[in-house]
Amino acid sequence: MISPAGRPVSVVIADDHPLVLTALRDLIAVQSAFEVSGVASTGTEALDLILRTEANLAILDITMPGMSGIEVLQALNRSPSPARIIFLTATITDAQIVDAIVAGVWGILRKESAPDTLLDCLHTVSEMRKWLPPDLIQPALARRAERDRVQGSLTSREIQIAELIAEGHPNKVIARKLQVSEGTVKIHLHNIYQKLHMDNRTTLAAKALSWRDR
Repeated sequence: MISPAGRPVSVVIADDHPLVLTALRDLIAVQSAFEVSGVASTGTEALDLILRTEANLAILDITMPGMSGIEVLQALNRSPSPARIIFLTATITDAQIVDAIVAGVWGILRKESAPDTLLDCLHTVSEMRKWLPPDLIQPALARRAERDRVQGSLTSREIQIAELIAEGHPNKVIARKLQVSEGTVKIHLHNIYQKLHMDNRTTLAAKALSWRDR
């Protein structure tokens, strides 16, 4: 794939792990369809490099010093940059997947993927087609929708109580933290159990913890 100007597609790479950064640069540098415009170890450096080089593509980690990958993508959306962003990450939460899709990410890939998979992703995105694997994206969107549905059925106070239970606090401590009576906490708990079709603190704690993990 050659850019409209007849040159190889320019790529910026950003990762805060030197070994990963070197490996990615070496992998892409030998591909005739692409050229590495520069590498960065922080999100702030990546944003500056993408804007300065007018790169066609950028491979970013989600978590980086300075700015996260998503923050870089959001900043680019406010600029005239034509860069299409691919996230290459070891871990990604459901919330990050949703934020990335909303912000217009072109590709999401795990670092455990084979090098050939990354190259396939680069070729796909350079051809103006998105690389959003259904086995990664669809479960995350479904879990996020379920989380939003569950939280939407609770009041803000009920969500507070559920999260405090997830931290292991007894009713007496929850009451003190929220400056309400212990009886009021018990009433809220009863309502939470009814709404979520649960009957014990352990199940509720597990559910509330899943909100944080995602």
